[in-house]
Amino acid sequence: MPLDIIILIIGGALSAVMIGILWHIHHQNHPKALWLLFFTEMWERFSFYGMRALIVAYMTKVMLVADGPANLQYGGYMALVYTMPLIGGWVADRYLGSRKTIVLGGLLMAAGHLALAVPSDITFFMGLGLLVSGNGFFKPNISSFLGKFYTTTDPRKDTAFSIFYLGINIGAFLGGGICGYLGNSINWHLGFGLAGIFMILGLVVFLAFRRHLGDLGHAPDPVPGKKRPPDWFWYVLAVSIVPVSMGLVKFYWITNWLLPLMGAAALAYVIHQAWKLSAEMTAAPVTGTIEAHHLSAKETRQKVWAALILMICSVAFWGFFEQSGGSLNLMALRNVDMTIGSQSLDPIMVNNAINPLFIILLTPLFAGIWSLLVRRRMEMSAPVKFGVSFLFMAAGYWMFILGGQSAGASGLIPLFWFIAAYFFMTSSELCISPIGLSIVSKLSPSGMTALLMGMWFLATAFGQHLAGWIGSLMAVPKKVLTVADFTPCALDVCHDIGVGSLGIFIPGAGGFAADHVVAPRFPAFGWTPPESLPYYMDVCLYIALISLGGGVLMLAVAPLIQKWMHGVK
Repeated sequence: MPLDIIILIIGGALSAVMIGILWHIHHQNHPKALWLLFFTEMWERFSFYGMRALIVAYMTKVMLVADGPANLQYGGYMALVYTMPLIGGWVADRYLGSRKTIVLGGLLMAAGHLALAVPSDITFFMGLGLLVSGNGFFKPNISSFLGKFYTTTDPRKDTAFSIFYLGINIGAFLGGGICGYLGNSINWHLGFGLAGIFMILGLVVFLAFRRHLGDLGHAPDPVPGKKRPPDWFWYVLAVSIVPVSMGLVKFYWITNWLLPLMGAAALAYVIHQAWKLSAEMTAAPVTGTIEAHHLSAKETRQKVWAALILMICSVAFWGFFEQSGGSLNLMALRNVDMTIGSQSLDPIMVNNAINPLFIILLTPLFAGIWSLLVRRRMEMSAPVKFGVSFLFMAAGYWMFILGGQSAGASGLIPLFWFIAAYFFMTSSELCISPIGLSIVSKLSPSGMTALLMGMWFLATAFGQHLAGWIGSLMAVPKKVLTVADFTPCALDVCHDIGVGSLGIFIPGAGGFAADHVVAPRFPAFGWTPPESLPYYMDVCLYIALISLGGGVLMLAVAPLIQKWMHGVK
């Protein structure tokens, strides 16, 4: 049995055991809704990360899109995925409620995965458009829905979200691993199709056990005297988003202009609102002294500045981290030695399963470290954690560089260095991802909470777009191939080893016999591994240096930012 399958079987079994242990320990202390939302989200994340594992590799190997445009289109897609929840969350809160919005988003996502399973360029971009719209309605509402089953002061709430977060990463581990292996090693569309099947499974679970949701999640009562659109209006809106998203992904240059303009406008609006709010606080106070109101306004502005600095840091973080779905996927395919003994692991499976696996393994360790620091009164502030995160990121990319230096004449990075890089990158994620949204909510003035929370999600979207641009800098260009770059082979053999490398075969080319076809010797558009490796290593070095400088700078200014936070932890 191939080693890939053995690893996936063991991973699936361990995941099942882990879920069973969680259920045994916690099922009597938490509402059944937790477990319903846990499994719904787990299978949705299976489908999402299963698709994410395949998209860039499929575009370059089958659709013959060059590395640069593939990364830019991927970055635009991911940016839209993280922008659309602003619309979906707003629709759920004001009109449809969480239940209907989750089902609507899930149906759109299932349709998107199934569209990707159809071998056509049109259905590929249609699938991405459906996923953008579906994710916008599904993702923000299932997470916020869980919070409704616990009061603000309920001590079980943190445990519930920890269990939920584990379900996300189990789904990401299984989806990235299984769909990555099926797509790259067996059939691309089988991988896409399996992601769709598990999305449908998540919806079936949600609908079959929705009785455990009680009376929560229904549409809010209409405001007296105010007419609101019928439900079908929002369904039409969700579908109408699909062709717009298709166009923004396909014609990525539009997104390249649109997102920076949106970012600049949003930043200017936040600064304007902060000054407006502080001006209102200092004008003609009814109670208290004028000096007290000036101090309160100054504190409000400084909290907003602190939040904006952390958001800008998160843009850079996601830009570096999200290479895992794009350029690092291609580097794993082309320049990482995946052999263990006499067998070779599927590179897409490894690249996309290793990060969620490390999250599952390292989360308890980091939680223990944070608790220990608190007990010893050495708790790290959020700015310090952000600085440490960038140092971990620098260490991760430095592992890639050391791996490249160890590649030698083969041009293949040893698997050890590849795994070590993801260890540090995951450690970086655990310093930012769990605390970012929480700290921004705590820093937000009462009149700007929703605005700054929306800005945090937009910052994540900008980071995804930045990731696509950085990935395009790692692009391995197409090589002008000569006859020497091809090898003759029988038709059935070429089909097994070559379909998708260039996508076309030329019968009788280069003087080969007419009953043979020709296949490229190397998948990276004709480049050998030693030739393609420098394209990755050069940019990895820049990321490592920028991350190191950013981490040092963040640690240096952390006391000032912490002062601006005025006691918020």
